[in-house]
Amino acid sequence: MPRFDVIIIGSGLGGMECANILASNGLRVLVLERNGHPGGCMQSFLRQGLHFDTGFHYIGGLGKGEPLEAPFRMLGLLSLPWQRLDGNGFDRIVADHQVFQLAQGFDAFTDSLAEHFPHERKSLKAFVETLKASDREQWEALCPLPANHLNSWPTLAVGAWDFLRQHFHDATLINVLSGNAFRMELNRETLPLFVFTHCSSSFIQSSWRLRGSGNLIIKSLIDRLQRLGGKVVCKAEVDELIIRDGKAVAAHCKDGIDYEATLFVSDVHPQQTFTWIKDSHILKSAFLHRINSMQDTYGMLSVQLLLRSFTIPYFNHNYYVYRNGCSPWDLPLSDGVVGGVMLSCRVPEDGSPYTRQIDLLTPMTWAECSCRADSGSEGSGNDYDLLKAHKAAQCMELAEKVIPGLREAVVRRYISTPTTWHNFTLSPFGSAFGLRKDYHNPLVSILSPRTPVANLFLTGQNVMMQGVHGVTITALLTAGEIIGKDTVWKQLWK
Repeated sequence: MPRFDVIIIGSGLGGMECANILASNGLRVLVLERNGHPGGCMQSFLRQGLHFDTGFHYIGGLGKGEPLEAPFRMLGLLSLPWQRLDGNGFDRIVADHQVFQLAQGFDAFTDSLAEHFPHERKSLKAFVETLKASDREQWEALCPLPANHLNSWPTLAVGAWDFLRQHFHDATLINVLSGNAFRMELNRETLPLFVFTHCSSSFIQSSWRLRGSGNLIIKSLIDRLQRLGGKVVCKAEVDELIIRDGKAVAAHCKDGIDYEATLFVSDVHPQQTFTWIKDSHILKSAFLHRINSMQDTYGMLSVQLLLRSFTIPYFNHNYYVYRNGCSPWDLPLSDGVVGGVMLSCRVPEDGSPYTRQIDLLTPMTWAECSCRADSGSEGSGNDYDLLKAHKAAQCMELAEKVIPGLREAVVRRYISTPTTWHNFTLSPFGSAFGLRKDYHNPLVSILSPRTPVANLFLTGQNVMMQGVHGVTITALLTAGEIIGKDTVWKQLWK
């Protein structure tokens, strides 16, 4: 068995990005994936001849000088068929019988909301300055200057809910600013302002969909990795990291094969990652207690709709529809009622003005589907099926507020829950956004890419930031720990 310089465990976006960066610097890289197909939550599935995405819907900040432009250029992803969403309203928040359009561009964003809330214009301008500062913090994390450290980020130790309440007096505006935050868990008690601004800023600068599935991103990264001499092996489920003299020397898989390397990177949930280390002397009990006591964010229910041809016109934006009187900060509702839903429309690849696919998403807790947590196969179980059907019907009810007659256009639907996410990603509770960050203890809840095992590193949304943007920045951070921040920084801006 050939020895590799680096083994990446998990082929999600973070793992594949990290693999590409390291391979482009001359390292021999192997990616191990437990599932039959690479990609994690970026992969799609094929039904009725169409691809349906699992976790990817749209991204922000691909314009020149914006947060993802340089990293995606570095990774060869800018050439994919990106389609920019409606500049006048990339996201439309539907609440209390009103529709609020969020415009692209900081100035346009401020002006469009100030038309509804003229008394809050000054606060909106200040909010935009906070978003810009959050962008600068992101680059400070990557910059090799020694003065740049998490301790210096003021938005990490500030609560997002407290900040909004202090700076805005109109409760409706707070809900509108938070209305498209299905990219994070809106938790009043814990959510740092840094996460809120990070998950908002790049989308306001510019928002994009792929004309195609999220598989295009993973396929592009795999093709590039293979051109660089790297390799991806699927159906290779790691169940132990073999340790010698305090360092990992091999990844042992359930099929009995050992893969040897000098360095290891895990793109898998940290709580799962550290179960692979059987030597009790390597990890201190205090460290394991910290990792295992960290809480996960909630998951998502996804309802993916296949529509009859020529029935629903394509819309080049997203809808976020809320039940009257429901705040985004109250989801998911404790009584199991769906309080809000996101509608994401698939770009017709044949140039038709009509779409064949719409995805509906709403937050969902692990407890709500825990009747299935200890079960085997994904699709069986009458209680579980009834739960999914009931939740899907509520999502459809809200969706029809903006697309009347949607039910009649549906040919077939596919429903997934946090249980599904758990089966795909090994996230203990099917979390959609990884480990919960807490502004009360920011440096405890945000992990370093480094671990107590000197040659084992972490990457992915559990480390620092979530979403495509956050995972990409984290992949750069992880790679910087291995090949040096200076090297990554120079390659990012060359």
